[in-house]
Amino acid sequence: MTAPSAAGTAIRVRGLAKSYGDLAVLNGVDLDVRRGSIVALLGSNGVGKTTAVKILSTLLRADAGTAHVAGFDVTTQPAAVRESISLTGQFAAVDEILTGRENLVLIARLRHLPDPATIADGLLARFALTDAGNRKVSTYSGGMRRRLDIAMSLIGNPPVIFLDEPTTGLDPQARSDVWRAVKDLTAHGTTVLLTTQYLDEAEQLADRIAILHQGRIIVNGTLAELRALLPPATVEYVEKQATLEDVFLALVANPDAGRDVNHKAAAAAHIPGTPT
Repeated sequence: MTAPSAAGTAIRVRGLAKSYGDLAVLNGVDLDVRRGSIVALLGSNGVGKTTAVKILSTLLRADAGTAHVAGFDVTTQPAAVRESISLTGQFAAVDEILTGRENLVLIARLRHLPDPATIADGLLARFALTDAGNRKVSTYSGGMRRRLDIAMSLIGNPPVIFLDEPTTGLDPQARSDVWRAVKDLTAHGTTVLLTTQYLDEAEQLADRIAILHQGRIIVNGTLAELRALLPPATVEYVEKQATLEDVFLALVANPDAGRDVNHKAAAAAHIPGTPT
């Protein structure tokens, strides 16, 4: 599993560490995200996914390590990082008193962009919200609010978007709607770092999946690469492909297996600076 080259990397993290008192949440996280890709940071609740996103979006300072987003250092160039990103948190940050269109126009005006109305209409169409654009957001379903929230995050065309647990609390249909919206982002060249605890979400959306466990990325690769970590099982002569859940459970039980795979792949590729 090879790491992206620095030139093609939108997010580059090395040795990131963060503790809250005696509790070490991040303990040397290494991660690369290619430009124009979707990477899922997968892990259980409380494993440190949101902490990592807060550090990368300059809302929290790391105790150790380095992180660059869109080529800017999150510690020494926070303003440049903030101009290059958008963050969508676990709960939709929309104004329920306003209509969907008014929410979009408001953000466009706050960003001092020309022709906010045209921007709003374009995003409503892109996220299948045109018919609901003149309704108050208080009447929207959970999935519609989340799609509007993501649309608002795209105003100004940030090259990097952080989506922190974007489908938490949504029903299956709403989750499907959000998935379609997220997949559309990379078609426009946007880089997405997505945190999730849902295996099916990572499997559906991500170009690469990084599993965070005990403060470290224990494995990082494509779905096919992760599945290849486990031998295929056979039941009554019928081959069964390993699921992401199989991989996740196996790696959590034996984190060193993932680190060994990353180390061997990096050594084979002779990538300078690749974490081991």
